Amino acid sequence: MFLVVPDAHSNNNRLLTGGHMALFRISGDSFERVAETTFAQERLQERQDLQRLLRADISVLGDDLMVVSEEFGDWEDSNRRIDLLCIDTQARLVVVELKRTGDGGHMELQAIRYAAMVSGMTFDRLAFAHARYAGLDHSGAEAALLIFLGWENETDGAVSDEVRIILVSGNFSREVTTAVLWLNKQGLDITCHRMRPHRVGAELLVDIQQIIPLPEAAEYETKLKAQRQEEKRVLSARREILHRFWTQLIDRSRGTTSVLANRNPVNRNWLNGSIGRSGFEMNFVLNQNEASVECYISFGRARAEQALTAYRALEAQKSEIETAFGGALIWQDLPGKLTCRISSRIVGGWRSPEEEWADLQDRFIAEMVRLEQALRQPIGSLML
Repeated sequence: MFLVVPDAHSNNNRLLTGGHMALFRISGDSFERVAETTFAQERLQERQDLQRLLRADISVLGDDLMVVSEEFGDWEDSNRRIDLLCIDTQARLVVVELKRTGDGGHMELQAIRYAAMVSGMTFDRLAFAHARYAGLDHSGAEAALLIFLGWENETDGAVSDEVRIILVSGNFSREVTTAVLWLNKQGLDITCHRMRPHRVGAELLVDIQQIIPLPEAAEYETKLKAQRQEEKRVLSARREILHRFWTQLIDRSRGTTSVLANRNPVNRNWLNGSIGRSGFEMNFVLNQNEASVECYISFGRARAEQALTAYRALEAQKSEIETAFGGALIWQDLPGKLTCRISSRIVGGWRSPEEEWADLQDRFIAEMVRLEQALRQPIGSLML
């Protein structure tokens, strides 16, 4: 919502919002209604004008937003474009759809399609999109995103698959508002912002107000807050489980493998170790119901081709490596990730009953020993 003061030196020329229906000027001892106009009458276009202004200052829709891309349409078999694609400080993508009309059309349905299309975006893909939009190289786009999110590197978090939607229009029909209210009750996060232009002589003012969720929805917001607190509690409990599992695994691995030498337990779902050569990590990965051991090959963005070269050299020895390992391995060059992986999966995860952890940890360690022994000599002899 804009509160505009055209003349800062005159107390009688101050513009106020009169509720949510009109804008008034204080003139002497009375309110003088400011004439409302339309974007069409003012010859303001959606893309060239309104979208450009929002792109330049997205904070009018929320101070937790960063514009990632404009007219985003990075998908196959569709020529549809998202007006503005943003990300918020909780690493949730935000689809912003804009109409200058007085009813919003069917923008909520369009925005839901867009939200579904981008819900699987990764940090890397997001960085590519921002690089194209902002005229940056990939590393510069990554840095901008990391600074906004408050992360040191992309492994500090993950882009959420929960996508927010912001609808901006001159007004909204009852059909649109009814649909949005119902969708929000189903767990979506959609806000509606109404933009109304007003003319004061040669000056054009815009009143921007969030009309959904309404201020009267405080009780619903309280319930959502309680739900978020419960989610945090569950996340904290999961981290405690992981920390306890890794503590036990490290203790059980002593005298069996040197991969975890000098390693400390963590509260994430993977624990990295060493095979004695830079660029090659031996990782234990623990998901809900599945675990894996892996050799993770990465030399950083500046030496991305070297990781692929090393992977191809090992892949050329696949038969010998798998024979030494005693079974088939999973080989992944991970296109677009600048890393490669050789891994083996085992049954069991952090949801396994704690009384079964000892058996799972023993199998975990035995699998890592086999992978380490199969890869140590081939990795050590690589000419990089």
